[in-house]
Amino acid sequence: MLAKIAEMPKSDRIMAERLHKIVKATAPDLAPRTWYGMPAYAKDGKVVCFFQSADKFKARYATLGFSDRANLDDGAMWPTAFALKKLSPTEEKRIVALVKKAVS
Repeated sequence: MLAKIAEMPKSDRIMAERLHKIVKATAPDLAPRTWYGMPAYAKDGKVVCFFQSADKFKARYATLGFSDRANLDDGAMWPTAFALKKLSPTEEKRIVALVKKAVS
């Protein structure tokens, strides 16, 4: 999985590397893996969250997404993907909270 991150353009690579550190520090039980060619993190072999490179999908932003295995349910509707343009301490705190809730 880290090899896939290394192949990314610099802006996506920096975000993916930082996101990897955040996820591993927040939920060390999640196993890094590749999912559809992108970095992902799994619990019991099932993907919980993943990163999508802006460059690979020709998008204006990268994405942090959560699968249906993530425990993010909130009523009848909730977000499962978040656009990432940068990772400042504000975004990092929000990601930590999301990952904690996803694996709870």
